[in-house]
Amino acid sequence: MRKLWIRELRHRFAMTMTLLTALLAALIAAMPADASAQAESRAQDCAAIADNTARLACYDRLHGRAPDIAPDIAPPSVAAQAPVQPVPAALPVAAAASMPGQDPCSRLPEASGGARNFLGSTLSERWELSCRDQLPRFLPRPYKPVYLLPVSWTSRSNRSPARSSETPDNGLVDALDLDKNEAKFQISLKSKIWSLDDHGSLSVWGAYTQSSRWQVYNGRVSRPFRETNYEPELIVTHGSDVTLPFGWKASLVGLSFNHQSNGRAAPLSRSWNRLIGELSLERGETTVSLRPWWRILNTGNDDNPHIQDYVGRGELLVTQKLGRHVLALTARHSLRFGDRSRGSAQLEWAFPIGGGLHGYLQLFSGYGESLIDYNFRESRVGLGVSVVEWR
Repeated sequence: MRKLWIRELRHRFAMTMTLLTALLAALIAAMPADASAQAESRAQDCAAIADNTARLACYDRLHGRAPDIAPDIAPPSVAAQAPVQPVPAALPVAAAASMPGQDPCSRLPEASGGARNFLGSTLSERWELSCRDQLPRFLPRPYKPVYLLPVSWTSRSNRSPARSSETPDNGLVDALDLDKNEAKFQISLKSKIWSLDDHGSLSVWGAYTQSSRWQVYNGRVSRPFRETNYEPELIVTHGSDVTLPFGWKASLVGLSFNHQSNGRAAPLSRSWNRLIGELSLERGETTVSLRPWWRILNTGNDDNPHIQDYVGRGELLVTQKLGRHVLALTARHSLRFGDRSRGSAQLEWAFPIGGGLHGYLQLFSGYGESLIDYNFRESRVGLGVSVVEWR
């Protein structure tokens, strides 16, 4: 009896659970349909509203979204009383300079560009002749080409530079044992010291150039440095904007005090001082610089007499950019005739080989390739790499 009663209880419990499960499923199935029908009905009610703002509010209430808070807007009368102020155009330099507390360069449109090219591809960029090209003072800038020539071969070596000098006090020395091939390198930097006006067109610069000839392949005499020339310089530049015929423009005039020496004792000492004027023209990617100079004689002995009749009394520098290729021709002349008509010509070609590095070819013929050879004529060819070229 007891077993039958337990079996009956289990049977009724199972039937009850089955019935409850079926009822719960029916309720669950019926609820979404009713909610969906109600939502559809309410959406149709919203769609029937003609006013845009009221219809949007109906949809917001239907989906449980709170209405956005409208931003504070000034009354039309207030807004109308505040006219829009036009953005002032860039003022001329003269007008900007007259405004107290205003930097004249900051008002120019080009000032926002800054000095965009540190190496410089125009005379204005190289010498910072306008507001947009200004860099901080005393920051080193490129000046003349910076290069390394592992090969610098000469047609003839000056084995007796003391004997070839015209200085009477130079004694006789033994002939030097020199190779015709050597290495040559040059470093050259300049830095602005002072700007004499508000936008940089009149400036004072300091510059330094050093070029060395190294008998690195000459193991017979311990691979010495044959000649090093040191060239400090003080330069005053002034930007100009004079238009010339055929599209040329005179962009720069300058004056510099130049000292050049080889830092050696007699009888191999060579040095001189010069005042160098400069007038630079440009047209597109071509620049022409005319640089006459006047020698300032030393109070002591003259280590290199009549050097102007060999090295010259001025030079003409012509540069041409062809894409990333740079060609430069430097021609010097004594500006004399007959036996005193001497000088030199140097051709340089920089060509890209990767990154910021250029291959560098240098051809020279004439007098004064270095100070020790100021009165010695030779032809020389050099090949290497450069990191700064004529611009």
